[in-house]
Amino acid sequence: MQADAYADAQPPFDPAILAAVVGGTTAGVAVLDTELRYVYVNAALERINGIPAAEHLGRTVTEILPYLDAREDAMRAVLADGKPRDITSSGYTPAASGRARRYWHGTYHRLEVDGQVRGIAAIVLEVMASGDEQRELEQARRNLTLLDAAVSRIGTTLDMDTTCAELVDLVVPALADAATVEVFPPDVAAPVRPAPPGMLRLRRAAITAVAGLREGLEEFGLTSEYIDYQEDASVPRCLETDQPVVANLGDDRHLGNASANPQRVAAYRALGMHSTVVVPLSVRGGPLGVLGLARAGDSPVFSDEDVVVARELAARAAVDLDHARRFAHEHTIALELQRSLLSEPRLPHPHIEVATRYLPADRGVMVGGDWFDVIPLPDGRHLKAMGDVMGHGVEAAVAMSHYRSLLRLLADELLPPHRILEQLDRMVERSGPDRAATCLLAVVDRAGGTCELASAGHLPPVFIDPGDAGARLGEVAAGPPLGTGFGGYVTTVVECGPGTVMFMYTDGLVERRGEDIDVSVRRLAEMTLPASGSLDELLDGVLERFGPGAEDDIAVLASRARIPEPEQDL
Repeated sequence: MQADAYADAQPPFDPAILAAVVGGTTAGVAVLDTELRYVYVNAALERINGIPAAEHLGRTVTEILPYLDAREDAMRAVLADGKPRDITSSGYTPAASGRARRYWHGTYHRLEVDGQVRGIAAIVLEVMASGDEQRELEQARRNLTLLDAAVSRIGTTLDMDTTCAELVDLVVPALADAATVEVFPPDVAAPVRPAPPGMLRLRRAAITAVAGLREGLEEFGLTSEYIDYQEDASVPRCLETDQPVVANLGDDRHLGNASANPQRVAAYRALGMHSTVVVPLSVRGGPLGVLGLARAGDSPVFSDEDVVVARELAARAAVDLDHARRFAHEHTIALELQRSLLSEPRLPHPHIEVATRYLPADRGVMVGGDWFDVIPLPDGRHLKAMGDVMGHGVEAAVAMSHYRSLLRLLADELLPPHRILEQLDRMVERSGPDRAATCLLAVVDRAGGTCELASAGHLPPVFIDPGDAGARLGEVAAGPPLGTGFGGYVTTVVECGPGTVMFMYTDGLVERRGEDIDVSVRRLAEMTLPASGSLDELLDGVLERFGPGAEDDIAVLASRARIPEPEQDL
């Protein structure tokens, strides 16, 4: 309807005159108005576009040919300044060769009548690129698309192996038939076995191949396996020079130089690999590993342009790998530090059972400052503590140790829990770590069957009474976190007789996005002892039920006073 209405309207130029002048030329000719809508199309352009002339009228080039880079911006520039322009465009049309990309060269100039701009005239000739040129253009387009995809597909996490897997998945089959990423073993992890003298050891972080080659990949080493390279192999040469090493595997000598060791030559030959590229993964001059690419069968050998693209991909991936490596290094140090500081508490008394668990969050989250402790007191009671330093990383783990040391020092003064928290709060405010912390203290009197509770912003404990009484949340007033200097802590006395299990935890167990934490805490009242009565089994069950989905570290402690056995008459 739009084209018909436009055709019936008075055009700005006489179509009959235009047809008489340019209707018989082999060049495509069109006239467009100031809105870049077709006013006239000659027979040659009708054939070029593969669309009847009448269907053009009243529509823009983009509307008629949506798969053509029409360069309407350049046409509008011609309208604006009156300077003629030559424009080259390419794309797909509904003509007979619509499945192949086509190329056109057009000359555009502004049309004026009586000093008024009326539109532009376009003279278009189709240009035929040679087969080689078309293939080069298509390859260049694919390479640009590959480099663009690397931005969003590589480095989505801070896990090194995931980043390596993302890299090989990107380059196969777009750039290679098979790809590997091998990295230097981390400094914090000792190798499984020492490397032979004169050999370079790397760890296979990722490997993949096209469907036809996957069955033979195990000959090259599986993921996480250590690979030892002979001194003159491609990988050591690549790392030594920090430059790509290209090898066309025409004979056994070239195969031997490209492979890790002579035993791998047969594997290369069996898979039909004939061309390899090894590209360094380095950042700030330091090597992280290598990206290895291979082509087999009918695939062409690697060109200079392929090597440039591989080097660019490796450079981008190396930045992400360096971030992941640094994170893994700090995460491992912090975790080991926390584990060494968070040693199993010594048993306060032979009649007290204690079970503990510490579950670090997912590798994507830095280790936190959770801690627990059980301290025997001189009067036969014992002090239990559960705390959580705010923040993550090595600093949080060090602050956790500081809090724990101060708490052990104060415990010897036999103060009630709220006084211990007050003293600890003042000490931390004056000279302690610059990190606030929550803390729950419980002083248990086994003989009296009572428990004194005080909280510095920590979540309440859960008590599981023997028999069928079930679980209950401890009622405790939560004061401000330690290190704030506000004080105001209160001791609450609750019943905790022999056989009653006291369960303490950090917020990582119950804190979930989209759920009020009070709802999560009340769910803990559903806890029950396993049939065996084992505290270890209780904690395993709690972590299995509440642990999945945790975004923070989890520390849990369960304890109880054993029910005294009846005295036997002698």
